[in-house]
Formats: sequence, structure tokens, C-alpha cells
Amino acid sequence: MPARAFSPCRRWSSEEPRVTNDLTKLTIAEARDRLRAGDVTSVELTEACLSAIDAADALNAFVHKTPEIALDRARAADERLQGREEAPAMCGIPIGIKDLFCTEGVPSQAASRILDGFRPEYESTVSRQLKDAGAVMLGKLNMDEFAMGSSNETSVYGDAVNPWRREGDATRLTPGGSSGGSASAVAADLCLGATGTDTGGSIRQPAAFTGITGIKPTYGRCSRWGIVAFASSLDQAGPMTRDVRDAAIMLQAMCGHDMKDSTSADLAVPDFEAALTGDIKGRKIGLPREYRMEGMPAEIEKLWADGAEMLRDAGAEVVDISLPHTKYALPAYYVIAPAEASSNLARYDGVRYGRRAKLAQGDGVVEMYEKTRAEGFGHEVQRRVMVGTYVLSAGFYDAYYNRARKVRTLIKRDFEQVFADGVDAILTPATPSAAFGLGEMSESDPVQMYLNDVFTVTVNLAGLPGISVPAGLDTQGLPLGLQLIGRPWEEAALLNGAYALERAAGFVSKPAKWW
Repeated sequence: MPARAFSPCRRWSSEEPRVTNDLTKLTIAEARDRLRAGDVTSVELTEACLSAIDAADALNAFVHKTPEIALDRARAADERLQGREEAPAMCGIPIGIKDLFCTEGVPSQAASRILDGFRPEYESTVSRQLKDAGAVMLGKLNMDEFAMGSSNETSVYGDAVNPWRREGDATRLTPGGSSGGSASAVAADLCLGATGTDTGGSIRQPAAFTGITGIKPTYGRCSRWGIVAFASSLDQAGPMTRDVRDAAIMLQAMCGHDMKDSTSADLAVPDFEAALTGDIKGRKIGLPREYRMEGMPAEIEKLWADGAEMLRDAGAEVVDISLPHTKYALPAYYVIAPAEASSNLARYDGVRYGRRAKLAQGDGVVEMYEKTRAEGFGHEVQRRVMVGTYVLSAGFYDAYYNRARKVRTLIKRDFEQVFADGVDAILTPATPSAAFGLGEMSESDPVQMYLNDVFTVTVNLAGLPGISVPAGLDTQGLPLGLQLIGRPWEEAALLNGAYALERAAGFVSKPAKWW
């Protein structure tokens, strides 16, 4: 099959064995197999990643390094791998954890000044499950403050930087957001996988910007317990990895029912990796006509058309579909998400944990609240809290918040109707453009930044699983991703569709190292 990338893209068949002597470049699946065969130890893998992290400060991906913890866990993993019982697939695999996940005894600040010095005495369910599976935590990863952003420019730690650059241009690019540090670290071979969270596209958009794979599972598939809340009805954890097989392996370890999360689904977790046959013959793939938006760049349109042709060549039936309420998704999202954020962030008051502002003589509790929140929250968080408070206020609750909730129901019904009509998955672009320069949008109208989520927010509003797969390069040599949206709770089928798309696209390009 001829290459479909927009500029030359080296291709590789997933049926061929891949050999690499650089341990940091191994996929999770390759590392698992080599660990089990005794060809490499987890300590060796971990030391290689720690060295790569130390040499990559220019990317600002890791904000808290945990080398002692990492090596202790690597040694424990090596002992486990030598035991009689077969170790879990993630045993001994070095990964990064987004700073939104609470990790016991390790700074967990959600990239915010208001959580200065916060070291939780508990572990989030997702990071605990990965730990129990033997995964090795290398450290905490940069992100937008409280996961509010699409460019990783709102972090108290400073910008995370995309390892990709435009051809012949040294401009620093965004890795996307909010899981920008996770995306940058995986793309730059600093870790073999990373956790992310997705409230409106925060796994899928940075994955597309950095040429990696990211999946947001169905709402309720992964526990939210111990993850700092942004918008509770939208937040969902997921893995960010180099390819679809790795996403399947890591997602397996992250999923499962959790009594501590009332929204966690009490459903069996299928074997996601076993579902990766690549056979999609007879599957019906929908192309929503409402996603053909005015002003869409020609190369995004071409990417989408090429992706549809790839799936058609693989034996799928590709059909046009309608999701008529798509145009209302972005405005509804930017009412619902800030409203929930306003409620969730009310708990940060300087009383129980985190930062407390220095008070003047005579200041009372009200002044402490006001000063702490003014000093502790960044501009974007303050903006969203104010918007959320406004739409929840008397006189505006029905006009904005309740209306947005009704629109959300209509969007969910659109998807339900399409799936009821026999569509198995929906193909769309992941983003409206390739990665943009840091600072290019942060000073402009915030709506321009919010438009980065135009293809992803519907998935969160409907609670569906969605995955971004790298599918080509733009004319400036930057990666572009395609998104597949699946039926609820059918991540296995979605991953298999993404696997077929990945094999057809043959994307294996890597950023040229400059850091």
C-alpha cells in the first residue's frame, strides 16, 4: 500500500520483528517480552529511562523525579519476574504519572500553586493498580493547571515542550494539553508509557500533537478516586503509549471496579490485547458530516479521507452519518465543565491543605479565602471558576447550566441513534491542526484555544470511548492524528479498529533529537 503521509514517513509493518538496542525506545510489549525472557532487567530499563529524563530538562516533561522509588520498584519487579507465577504484563515497565494523580508521599500538585507542598497520604486507585501490577513510577509529569488547558501553558511548573519541531524551524511547540507532559515524555522516549486524564480531549489531543497513541475509555471504566477533580461528570483516566498494543496492555492494568468511586462500573474487564487481530472486515465505520467544518485545513481533510480509505481497504464499510447537535457541543462543554470546576475547586480555601496566603493584621476568614485563592489559582483556572460560578448563580442556572445539560442529552442521543443503526465506530480527525507554537494562542481570545477541542468534546459529553492514532505528517513534518469513537464499554473492539488503522497508516516517524 502506498504511503499516505503528507511528507515522507518511514513505514514499518507490525508483522515484522523490530530490533533496538536503546532500551528507552522499546515498546511496552517488547519490554515485557524481553523482561520475561531474561534478556533485560527492570533495573536496566529504569536506569536507562532515568538517564534520558535527566538529559531532557529542556522538555520540562517531568516535574517531580522519583529515582529512589523507581529503582526500589524495579528491583522488586525483577524479583517478581524471577518467581514461579507469571508476572502481570506491566511488571517492570517504567512509566510516568500525570501530576493530577495522587501518589502517596510524592508531591501531587495538579500543577497548581494552591497545592504547594501537598504530599498525599494515599494513592489514587489507578496509580495503585499500576503499582500492584509491578509498573515502575519514574516521577510525576507536567500538565495544565487542574487539567484546564489545551497547550500545557497554564502549569505552575512552566510550559511542557513538544519534542517535535517544524522542519527547519527551532520554534518551541506545544505538546498539547492538559496531559502535555505525559505526551512529551512518551514521544521523547523518556518512559515507555504514561497516565493521562481526559475531560474534553486531554489525552487524545496531546497524543495527536506528539505522534503517539492515547485512549480515553468509557466514563466509569477507570476509577476517578484519588485523581484531582476538574469536572466530575467528564473526567476519565487513560493510558498514553507509543502504539495501540501498548495502550491495550496498559489500559488493562488501569481498569476495574472501585467501591470508592460511585461512578465506577462494576463490569468485567476484557482482555484488550487479545482483541488485537486487525480484522475489521464487515465493520461499519461512520463519517459524521457535521465534522466537515468551515475553514478546516486541506491537510486535515486529506488525512481524514485517507483514513477512511485505509479502513475501507482493510475491509470495513465506510458510511456517512449525521450527528446533528455537534455544533452545540463546544458551547455546552464550556458551560458544564466550568460549572463543575467551580464546585470542585471551592474546597481549596487554605484551611486544610496546600497553600495559605499571608494575612495582614485584622484579616479574617473571608480575607484568607480570597487571598489564598487569588494567589493560588492561575489566570485560566480563575477564568473558568468565574464562568462556572456565573452559570450556576440564581437567575442564570436555567438559562445556561440546565440548557447545556439538555444539549448534552441530545448529543448523547445522536450517538445512540447512530450506533443503533448499526455503526460500529466513528472516524474523525483528532485535532483541527498540528501542534502550534508555545505562546501563539495563549495571549489571544481564549475561544481560539478552546476550539482545539472541537473534535473531542462530544466524546466526553456522551461518555464514550475514543482513541487517537498517529496517521501521517503535515507539510511541515509534524504528526497528525485520527480519532476513532466507539460504542460504550466496547474498548476491545475500538482498540482493534485502531490497530487496523495503525497498521494501514504505518506511522513510525520519531522527532529528531534536539534536547
